[in-house]
Amino acid sequence: MDFNHVPMNGESYSNEDIKRIVQEYNVQFIKLQFVDINGQVKNLAVPSEHIDRVLNNEIMLDGSSIKGFRNIETSDMFFHPDKNTFQILPWQENDGKNSARLICDIYNADGTPFEGCPRCNLKRLMAEAQNLGLSMNIGPEAEFFLFERDEDGQITTKTHDRAGYYDMGPDDLGEAVRADIVSTLQEMDFDIEASHHEGADGQHEVDFKYSDILTTADNVVTFRIAVKAIAAQYGLHATFMPKPVYGINGSGMHCNISLARDGQNAFYDENAQFQLSETARYAIGGLLKHIKSITAILNPTVNSYKRLVPGYEAPVYMAWSLANRSALLRVPSKRGASTRVELRSPDPSCNPYLAFATILAACIDGVRNKIEPPKPVDGNIYKFTDKERKRLRIESLPGSLKEALVCMQNSLIVKNALGEHILEEFLTAKEIEWDSYRTDVSEWEINKYLAKY
Repeated sequence: MDFNHVPMNGESYSNEDIKRIVQEYNVQFIKLQFVDINGQVKNLAVPSEHIDRVLNNEIMLDGSSIKGFRNIETSDMFFHPDKNTFQILPWQENDGKNSARLICDIYNADGTPFEGCPRCNLKRLMAEAQNLGLSMNIGPEAEFFLFERDEDGQITTKTHDRAGYYDMGPDDLGEAVRADIVSTLQEMDFDIEASHHEGADGQHEVDFKYSDILTTADNVVTFRIAVKAIAAQYGLHATFMPKPVYGINGSGMHCNISLARDGQNAFYDENAQFQLSETARYAIGGLLKHIKSITAILNPTVNSYKRLVPGYEAPVYMAWSLANRSALLRVPSKRGASTRVELRSPDPSCNPYLAFATILAACIDGVRNKIEPPKPVDGNIYKFTDKERKRLRIESLPGSLKEALVCMQNSLIVKNALGEHILEEFLTAKEIEWDSYRTDVSEWEINKYLAKY
């Protein structure tokens, strides 16, 4: 939505800008958004007449009501909105009245950033990297499915179409939905690069331009909300569940990563082998060294590991390559300012603030300690035998959430990337999730064993 007052040179909106927009566009509610440790979006709707209290950080939050935040004895917390995230929500216009949102950091009552706020934590990691003269950009590719609802409006696992990769109408029944998603995101100042049908039935992708990791994390959260909201207007359910349907590809969130120094791409070196700088090599080395430790963050659900299996184009083998999509890490062919590394394992169920924090920590450790990666792998790793992979020392990612949690428990990199509070709360929540899954009696087991035994 064009407010005709876009701040220049990275400046934030002023209080006066926001109050003027609220009045001119008849904004009824201000939604103060934040995410919990699991990446679930939460919000408090404040009537717009209290906009001064919002902008002065006077709105309180009961931290004990959010899992992983505070106990009841220390529950008073405050919303600190990032004024540059102010946006009118295009899908919530009602009789000429609008709702707007502000993405917030959560602060303690003493005015310090809450150590359990994923957004505050990411900003802490960014400051550490800045002390080394480095910043990170990420461009995500978040895939999602569109499912039909039944006559009662309940979600089904019946895909909206049976089209395939890059198909078009009439096979691709999601064209109109994607077009609405794109136009809605463009109203919210997203720079959309492309959209298309993905490889599986009912699967789609909308790509938006890379940015710094804080802006990109905010954009991922907004993207997921917008996709679900637009799909609902078509009577459909959009899901970012990694593997909702057995036997077809799951949904990933490939992350195109680069480091910058003094505003320039630090991964590019015209005179180096493959035109990849030492910084790029060391970042690759750091990612490969620490990927097992951060996998529980990048792939945080039991279901994530139903996607990370051989045979469905999912990256399970810990290697890097030049353009070879069978490796966990690949370097796309474009160079110069576009030089980047694509990490292919993350999925869209992850908390982007925590995921990007751990990716940054792994890369920075690689750069700081000059961790050299192994040689790139040219062949199709999916077709390698176990013996060939062993000879090349190509390991596999953790095969379950439990394995991933074991890998992260004693990692100093993860402890630094998340802080003690988030790490402890995340591990506790995920151990409970794993134990619930482990003890559940599934429909598969009933079908397999009930009559047989």
